[in-house]
Amino acid sequence: MLDPLFSLPLDALRARARMGIHLEPDIPSLLDHFARSVADQIRQGGPVRLILPVGPMGQYPRLAGIANRERLSWRNVHVFQMDEFLDWQGRPVPVTHPLSFEGAMRRFFASIDPELRIPESQYHVPHPYRIDEIGEAIQRAGGIDVCYGGIGYHGHVAFNEPPLSRWARITVEKFRDSRTRVVALGSDSIVVQSITSGGGCAEAIPPMAVTLGMRDIRASRKIRLYCAGGARHSAVFRIAVAGQVSVDYPVTVLQGHPDIVVHTDEATACPIEVRL
Repeated sequence: MLDPLFSLPLDALRARARMGIHLEPDIPSLLDHFARSVADQIRQGGPVRLILPVGPMGQYPRLAGIANRERLSWRNVHVFQMDEFLDWQGRPVPVTHPLSFEGAMRRFFASIDPELRIPESQYHVPHPYRIDEIGEAIQRAGGIDVCYGGIGYHGHVAFNEPPLSRWARITVEKFRDSRTRVVALGSDSIVVQSITSGGGCAEAIPPMAVTLGMRDIRASRKIRLYCAGGARHSAVFRIAVAGQVSVDYPVTVLQGHPDIVVHTDEATACPIEVRL
């Protein structure tokens, strides 16, 4: 039997939700919304401090197009990258690696006209050898205005995955206060990444990552999460907004944040039907 949460009509789900819900007609519209939201935040002027994710990537060509057409300067923007893949020995993958998040973000920045680009000193990437560096940079910048992100198949935000150890019991309270750290990826994350990015070849996916912790994400003044993966996001969308708070689905520990919205498309938000 499915949890009744998965079959709730949308109105009933909204009534139970402990996060804001925003729907777009389809995934292209959702990615347009993502890009426009970032652009509008930058357009407000003054220092703008953002946590930005890699994956999905469809919003970034749209955002570069907006920046170039509308002459949107990134000169006062501070970007803090959510996470990065590491190899099996815990070392960062090269920027030239096809799955490097930093490489993807640098290609995005390079697609913005030179006079509008973010200064190099204002782009920050978590590093496994300097683990506290990015958190300290966030504090120096004055905290995060908006954290943008996706939600993984099993509820991870950045690579804050469900704890893997059978021996170390990580409570919800500890997880909420987690800091930048190195993590081993769960098998489900590797499988999903292999399907979306590696033609189903799990060996192509780096097995570790460095990630911002929930402490810095939760401290953001606004959090905007996007479920843009289609059918595979239907269950986790419902768990995120109205499920029980648990480290088994890390996104749920963000419930109760004063300004958090989960965005998805209408089809993903529909009640789940199990069928062949």
